[in-house]
Amino acid sequence: MPELPEVEAARRAIEEHCLGKKIVKSIIADDSKVVDGVSHKDFEASLNGKTIVAAHRKGKNMWLQLNSPPFPSFQFGMTGAIYIKGVAVTKYKRSSVKDTDEWPSKYSKFFVELNDGLEVSFTDKRRFARVRLLDNPVAVPPISELGPDALLEPMAVDEFHKLLSKKNLGIKALLLDQGFISGIGNWVADEVLYQAKIHPLQSASSMSIEVCGTLLNCINEVIGKAIEVGADSNQFPSNWIFHFREKKPGKAFVDGKKIEFINAGGRTTAYVPELQKLRGAQAAKEASKPQKSSAKNTKNSKKGVGSDDNDDDEPEREEDAKTRKSKVIGGKKAARGTNAPVKAKPKKSPNVADDDSNDDNDGDDGDEDPKKNGNKKLTARSMPKGSYKDDSGIEFKKDTGKNSARKRKPVESDDDKNYDGNQKNGKETKAQKAPKEKVDTSQTRRLTRKKV
Repeated sequence: MPELPEVEAARRAIEEHCLGKKIVKSIIADDSKVVDGVSHKDFEASLNGKTIVAAHRKGKNMWLQLNSPPFPSFQFGMTGAIYIKGVAVTKYKRSSVKDTDEWPSKYSKFFVELNDGLEVSFTDKRRFARVRLLDNPVAVPPISELGPDALLEPMAVDEFHKLLSKKNLGIKALLLDQGFISGIGNWVADEVLYQAKIHPLQSASSMSIEVCGTLLNCINEVIGKAIEVGADSNQFPSNWIFHFREKKPGKAFVDGKKIEFINAGGRTTAYVPELQKLRGAQAAKEASKPQKSSAKNTKNSKKGVGSDDNDDDEPEREEDAKTRKSKVIGGKKAARGTNAPVKAKPKKSPNVADDDSNDDNDGDDGDEDPKKNGNKKLTARSMPKGSYKDDSGIEFKKDTGKNSARKRKPVESDDDKNYDGNQKNGKETKAQKAPKEKVDTSQTRRLTRKKV
C-alpha cells in the first residue's frame, strides 16, 4: 500500500508537471465515503478556474495548494494513487491502473483537466482513501495530528533515543504510530528493522543509544533509496526483505536465511530470526518459555502466518494434550479435537425379552437411557402430546386412526412360537397340556411401544 515513498513520488510528479497550470474542468465522484465533508458539486465548483501553485506532503497525506483556498487534500489509505495521463508516476500492486484501462478510471474519485490538456486523476479501488476540501489542511486532522515526517523532519540520535526510552511497547508498533513519526507503514517498518537487525517486538525503551542510531540511519537509507527510484519496487535493492515478505511461510528466504511471520503492532510482520533477535530481559524471558512460544508459532503457521521451525515438536505436544484431554472424556463432555466416547448400551431390564436384536437397526433414537431416565418420574407435562401412562408407570401413545390395531398388536413370545410350531407338526407338547403362560404385560407393552 502507499507509504511515504509512494506518496512522495506522486507529489514530485505533480510538482514537475502541474505547477502554474489552471484547472479548466473537474469531475468529483459522488461517493460520500471517500469524498469527505462536501458534496461533489460544491467540490467541482471550488476547483474550476483555480491555478495549482504547489504540492505538499506530510506522512502519507498530500494536498494541492491553489491560488486561493480551499485546497484539495488526499489521504491515500490502502489503494489511493495519483495518475497523470501520459506520465509515469508510480505503480504498486494494489492500485495500478493499466494504460489500456478506461480514462478516467472507473475508480477515479478526483479528476481535473488543466489548460494545456494535461489530465490528473486520484483513484481508489478499495475506498479506504479520503479526499477532502480544506481551507488550511495543516491545521486540522488528520495532518495536524501527525508526528514529525520521517523524511522532511529527521531527528537527532539523542532526541530519538530519549523519545524511545519513554515508550514501553514493541518497536514496530511504535514505528507504525503516525503520531510518533509519520510516513512509515508496514513494509517500510519491516525493511528498516531487518536492515538494523532489530526484532519487531523488542521494547523501544530497552534499546541502547547505539541501537537507536543504527535504526535511525536505516530509516533514512531505506526511505531515501525508495524515493530515489521513484518508489518503483522493481528497482529496490535485491537483498531487501521487501521482495520476499509476501511469500508463503516456510518458503520465504532472504540471502539464504528463513523469514518468519508474526503479528506486531496489529500487522503481519516479516522478520529473520537468525538476525533479528530479542535482547536483554526479553531474550531471557523468551528463553524461559520455549514451549509456549513454539505453540504460538505453530498456531500462526496454520493460519498462514508464522514459522514452521517448530513443527518437529508438534507430535509430542499433541500427545501430551491427548493425555490431558482423556481425563475429560470420561466426564460430561469430550475435549475439543478428540473423538467423543462411545455410549455404553443400557443394561436390559430383567423384564425385557432377549429377542431384541432388531432394536439396534430400527432407527429409533428415542430409547430411554437408564442413566438419564431410569428413575425419572413421568408427568403430564413431560409426556409428549397424545400419550398416556398406565398403572405400571410406562408411557404409551394413544391409539388413533385406522392403523391403531396394527400399532397395538402384541408381540409373540418364544413360547407362543414353539406352541404353534409343534401343533402344526402334530406333536403334543407340554405347552399343549398345560394352560398357556400369561405374557408379562409390562414386557408386551414395552415392545409394542418400540415398534410403534
